[in-house]
Amino acid sequence: MHQLLTSTEMAKADRLAIASGPFDGIALMRNAGAAVAAIVLERYPHAAVVHILCGPGNNGGDGYVVAKLLAAAGVAVSLWSSGAPRNGSDAALAAAECPLRPKPLGGFEPAPGSVAIDALFGAGLSKAVEGDAATAIARCAEAKTPVIAIDLPSGISGESGKALGPAVRADITVTFFRKKPGHLLYPGRSHCGETIVADIGIPEDVLAAIRPACFENGPALWLENFPQPEVDSHKYARGHVGVFSGGQASTGAARLSALAAARAGAGAVTLLSPGNALQVNAAHLTSIILRKADGFEEAAEFLAERKPRALVLGPGLGTGPQIGDFILQVIGAAGGGVAGIVLDADAISVMARRTEEFFAATRAKDAPAVLLTPHEGEFGRLFPEIAADPDLSKLARARAAARLANAVLIYKGPDTVIASPDGRAAINSNGTPLLATAGSGDVLGGIAAALIAQAMPVFEAASAAVWLHAEAARRFGPGLIAEDLPLALRPVLAELAQVKGR
Repeated sequence: MHQLLTSTEMAKADRLAIASGPFDGIALMRNAGAAVAAIVLERYPHAAVVHILCGPGNNGGDGYVVAKLLAAAGVAVSLWSSGAPRNGSDAALAAAECPLRPKPLGGFEPAPGSVAIDALFGAGLSKAVEGDAATAIARCAEAKTPVIAIDLPSGISGESGKALGPAVRADITVTFFRKKPGHLLYPGRSHCGETIVADIGIPEDVLAAIRPACFENGPALWLENFPQPEVDSHKYARGHVGVFSGGQASTGAARLSALAAARAGAGAVTLLSPGNALQVNAAHLTSIILRKADGFEEAAEFLAERKPRALVLGPGLGTGPQIGDFILQVIGAAGGGVAGIVLDADAISVMARRTEEFFAATRAKDAPAVLLTPHEGEFGRLFPEIAADPDLSKLARARAAARLANAVLIYKGPDTVIASPDGRAAINSNGTPLLATAGSGDVLGGIAAALIAQAMPVFEAASAAVWLHAEAARRFGPGLIAEDLPLALRPVLAELAQVKGR
């Protein structure tokens, strides 16, 4: 269930399900209401009163079904309405079937011990909540009333996760068939509480007609492509990664990337070091190959001789003008041999000053695939016009940037978005603030490069790297520093190998 549907796509899923049967629109609404009612009875069996706040649309229709079922189960129900459903609609039929008569929403005042069901607007909202609905949201917040939201907390955009003015903060959100982007993008995710996806009878085969291009990131998205060594593998068959180091005072970041690449399964990893940093790098490396590279000529020799499958450029590399020239030269020389180049940190900052040349290089006919890993500040420097557009969600910004740069993008943050130039995107949902530590991004770049070197497609490799990175941190727990991450990958990788081997 990793596909994410926009509100428009979800409406299409409803239409296709109704057309194919056996459920018509009101039957699907009854199924949705029944799913919510069951959760209310399970989670809040001792609620003094369950207040159900109904809007005029289908979200409100779900609420009328919930009210009918809870009242039949002996629950004390108080029903509130912000407006009558449209005549002839499924919501109007649900309201007619409900034995309770709604009171005007303006009179809603939650008392201690009560629970509220938010059936006001759902995911299709496109403007700020106003009037009595806004007042009801504020009263729930002031009284700290537990809230179960139907579909999406009212006031949150299903497309962007943005709060469109006042917005419900739910303890539980019950959505149907598939999640929306707004369930995973912040601040929407923080408003949803626990999100439960309920089966209401929409068949899986409607997805073939919808062809969703956005996904919740997780193994279901990329496990099929996840590398597993063959019996006759040797180190170079498992993929060779080249990582470029900075000068003698800036070597740690590249070593973190190199170690992460090795731990993530690359058969060989070479650290390409300036001559003045060879000794310091040698003192810290054991299984990582060390090679001198003071400039492009020596880097080109490495590419020709060792034929690496993936490169990491940026961690600790420096930001001088010569670094920009070097990066562009490496991109040009890597075409036709290197499967992918991960550009992070300093590389992004340098290329942000030379975007025209950089995008020309990434769009060149024989260019290697490029993976960019910007955080919010780096994204703004590299894609200033996209970042400045207030109407774009994080998902839309990531997609636009991926198209512009002809690169796969890891747009980092608590709701990291991975986007491909072909329009596919994934939103990560296992992120953790434990990763807010110096050097963790260098580790992410190394993991991604290792997966690319093992012949994983770049979008899938980027998505897997983001999930692995976060999962390793979550399992390690408090006290994590970047140096812990490569070894923390081991149990996560072992578990994935076990799952894939079944």
